[in-house]
Amino acid sequence: MAGRARATVRDVAAETGLSIATVSRVLNGQTNVAPHTRELVLRAVGRLGDQAPRPRAAPDAPAGAVYVRCPYVLTDYFGLIVSSVGETIELHGRQMILGAGEAAQRTAVLPGLPDRPGVAGAILILPPEPGEELVRLRDRGFPFVVIDPRTPPPKDIVAVSAAHFAGGRKLMAHVVELGHRRVGIIGGPVKWLPSEARLAGYTASLADAGVLPAPELLRHVPEPNIEHGYLAARELLGLPDRPTALVAFNDKMAVGALRAAAERGLSVPGDLSVAGFDDIDVSRAASPALTTVRQPLEEMGRMAVTLLMRLLSRHTLEALHVSLGTELVVRGSTGPAPR
Repeated sequence: MAGRARATVRDVAAETGLSIATVSRVLNGQTNVAPHTRELVLRAVGRLGDQAPRPRAAPDAPAGAVYVRCPYVLTDYFGLIVSSVGETIELHGRQMILGAGEAAQRTAVLPGLPDRPGVAGAILILPPEPGEELVRLRDRGFPFVVIDPRTPPPKDIVAVSAAHFAGGRKLMAHVVELGHRRVGIIGGPVKWLPSEARLAGYTASLADAGVLPAPELLRHVPEPNIEHGYLAARELLGLPDRPTALVAFNDKMAVGALRAAAERGLSVPGDLSVAGFDDIDVSRAASPALTTVRQPLEEMGRMAVTLLMRLLSRHTLEALHVSLGTELVVRGSTGPAPR
């Protein structure tokens, strides 16, 4: 290499067969480059030796706290997620700023996050804002991760959720294996991504058994709580040909269904099987204890913080939409279909 003129970006591009623009992005430490492309450029720099232009280090991660937006009451479901988020943020040596409670739904938080002093990034839990607002926040270059998105996350937005479809399918497969064919489904709010995915899983397992879901056996609720689960179950159990099993969007609604069954003098699981989703504390406290699907709520929080830290460190993320596995938990609320 002695006596040679210093190599240029053009020389590295010729060495790799890549465009000058791509080589420049790698050498300037930009993140919008595929890992194998970055490796190709760095190897070429190594071959060209001291004459090659040197890549610049990525800038240090910005200092500041992590804003955690959870515009809901911190009950056992959201509380588990927020607790794991807070613990993981602390492990990374950062502070958490928490915006929680249902009143936060009426506050326009997202537009002001990039200009908020001392905030480096955000974790948004089941954000009620439309996808367009998330896109605007992304386009301003503000790092954030969504946990359990309410609607399908837009392109290039990092999101962590549970495998709702697979969980719903496993749960309904269990109910079908017990001989149930007339199954009432108490779904969550319409147009919620988790609700649609779980419903798709339920109907897939019914279809595997040759059963087409009857429209009269499906109910959707405005809010997935005990009271709405009770009201929906009461309607389904009041049908002339009532279902032999009820599958609810979550455990709280399943507890409401247990209450409706008790009012009608139905034994669970002798006369009626009931199942939920989430595996929160109420599922184990119910009588009988609920068959349900366990979501990795705490792991969702930990994973979201880990992904945010990688964004703050300017790492390239190849997996933008992470779906964590669920587990079927069989307890006493489901049994064979009555003859």
